[in-house]
Amino acid sequence: MNNPPAFPQRHSLSENMASVSGMTLRDYFAAKALSPLVYEALRLDHKSWDATAQHAYIIADAMLAEREKRRK
Repeated sequence: MNNPPAFPQRHSLSENMASVSGMTLRDYFAAKALSPLVYEALRLDHKSWDATAQHAYIIADAMLAEREKRRK
């Protein structure tokens, strides 16, 4: 699975350009998916935060897989 940086940046340390990576695309997708999952968990008074976080990454992995399919 291709998991590039979500917001790649470049800066110059010398003549060569060095890539500076931060959050991965998988982390970004999981963060975007997390908010509605937390809302739903609170609404249902279901506070299994480990499961909620796992679901966010399951969604992120599905988004990355779909992204790969569409790039081919």
